[in-house]
Amino acid sequence: MEELLSALSLEQKVRLLTGADFWSLHAEPAIGLRAIVTSDGPAGVRGRLWDERDPSANVPSPTALAATWDERRVERVARLLAYEARRKGVDVLLAPTVNLHRSPLGGRVFECFSEDPYLTGMLGAAFVRGLQAEGVAATVKHFVANDSETERFTLDARVGSRALRELYLLPFELIMAAGPWAVMAAYNGVNGVTMTESPLLNAVLKDEWGWDGVVVSDWMAARGTVGAGNAGLDLAMPGPSGPWGDALVAAVRDGSVSEAAVDDKVARILRLAARVGALGGAAAGAAPATAASPTAT
Repeated sequence: MEELLSALSLEQKVRLLTGADFWSLHAEPAIGLRAIVTSDGPAGVRGRLWDERDPSANVPSPTALAATWDERRVERVARLLAYEARRKGVDVLLAPTVNLHRSPLGGRVFECFSEDPYLTGMLGAAFVRGLQAEGVAATVKHFVANDSETERFTLDARVGSRALRELYLLPFELIMAAGPWAVMAAYNGVNGVTMTESPLLNAVLKDEWGWDGVVVSDWMAARGTVGAGNAGLDLAMPGPSGPWGDALVAAVRDGSVSEAAVDDKVARILRLAARVGALGGAAAGAAPATAASPTAT
């Protein structure tokens, strides 16, 4: 990574930290980096096209899967989704969703596994193992306490330290054992700080848990240049506009954000690229993926 980073100017490095478009990251031919493609979602692989001529396999919702308490089955479903992802040229699946069922009225509750943090964490880990065994990155979301549909984009969740640890952070902590390649920072704030600028990203996720993956913002959740630049956010989506770009270059130049922080973010993106086969000239979908047998248990 050091050699690749040294080959890039500050402007080139900062460009890699914001998406190229709604679903894709920037390529950088100078270091053999092709575009990385992302896609929704937990109950299927949407792909880049919103078109009935490009259908997707629909699997049972995570809530239905969680009702089985069957880690092996969840892992096999994730392998099938990896096959779907590669068929659609997708490198990074924006799943699993491991927020908790706080109310049956939540509009996205079906994307989550359970109200129980332990069950959620164990099944989320199985999902990550199945998906990444086939070379497709999992994105564990939404970090953290994004459990309300009301004011989803602006809610500030006031959570005590014990509840935060034992309920809301626990699923993510359990999933760390599976080594997810990406985590998504939520729209909401926790205890007064929006999650894309939260100290929890560095202090807990990266430092305490020793996690080496990419923190990607929920779509349009990155709001501040310096706040997000100094926090653990690595990738602002979608692009090409956003709070970084020229503003982040200027912040590094004036010392508001360190270039070392930028380098760490870029190194994580390059590590993700290597993991999904996007570094070194590999074509999209080049990582191995095999169809899961429909008769397997």
